[in-house]
Amino acid sequence: MSEANKNEVTIAGIDCGTNSIRLKISKVRADGTVEDVVPRMLRVIRLGQDVDKTHRFADEALERAYAAAHDFAKILKEHPVDGIRFVATSATRDAENRKEFEDNIESILSVRPEVIAGTEEAALSFLGATGSVSRAGLEAPYIVIDLGGGSTELVLGGDGESAPITAVQAAYSMDIGSVRMTERHLRHDPPTLDEIAEASKDIDRYLDEALEHVRVGRARTIIGVSGSVTTMTALVLGLKEYDHRSVDGVRVAYHDVFEVDDRFLNMTRAERTAYKIIHPGRVDVVGGGALIWNRVLARISHEVQEDHGQIIDSYVSSDHGLLDGIVLDYGKRLLQP
Repeated sequence: MSEANKNEVTIAGIDCGTNSIRLKISKVRADGTVEDVVPRMLRVIRLGQDVDKTHRFADEALERAYAAAHDFAKILKEHPVDGIRFVATSATRDAENRKEFEDNIESILSVRPEVIAGTEEAALSFLGATGSVSRAGLEAPYIVIDLGGGSTELVLGGDGESAPITAVQAAYSMDIGSVRMTERHLRHDPPTLDEIAEASKDIDRYLDEALEHVRVGRARTIIGVSGSVTTMTALVLGLKEYDHRSVDGVRVAYHDVFEVDDRFLNMTRAERTAYKIIHPGRVDVVGGGALIWNRVLARISHEVQEDHGQIIDSYVSSDHGLLDGIVLDYGKRLLQP
């Protein structure tokens, strides 16, 4: 880095999840501000296809991932960066043949994927969400929920008094996600009542364990991140086309999202396909994500009321999460003296 630009770096972040892979290139400044050079790019690759069952990446899933990596390599050639960080999450943590994936990605992008633990994923999601969403009018502590394809993270931040509101107080990663729950339980089109009941029991079992680690009842504001959450938010808002500006920072009432989630959970695939706002790569799994979202919101609301009597009946939707946290965290580290 030259003297002229030592107060900012250009960072490329890649978030490779169970269902999608995203690239973002941004300038990160010493004061913590971020300016996008290339807005986030999304490819739905379903890397976690059957991983829950086989514990291996399917050949066709790997080919989709490599095709996306080649697309990203072209973008990176056009936009030189000071650093690049490729983070892989739930599906890669579970895949026995992940070395093949890591080697091939490194040959395409000249960066080796970092397979991070669920707790680090949670912390980066919290950083991305709380560092980007407007906190005006949002009462701390915050609980950030990152609902992915293979895992869902719960992250509790500080109250602004005993600990900074951007400081992670507790985090836990659950092996439940839109892809995992759909493949494991929701096998019919539409899912049967028995399948929904079994999936609900599975989700609740993971929640029971998570709440042993994260005292979600302390929260006063719920922030939801990930494509599943923002898709459900967009459906509640009745958007015809996805617009990240419309879903970012908006507050959504429980009764509205519960009604929409239940409706889409019980739709056929063909019925969901008619809604162009749902990315084609999410059509198969949006019902699984909706079920998780309903169960998690209801449980946290119950715990909050039990803890301090507050009634939480809405959440704040954020279009910022893990990818933003990856970029901001790595940029800050490169800027350290």
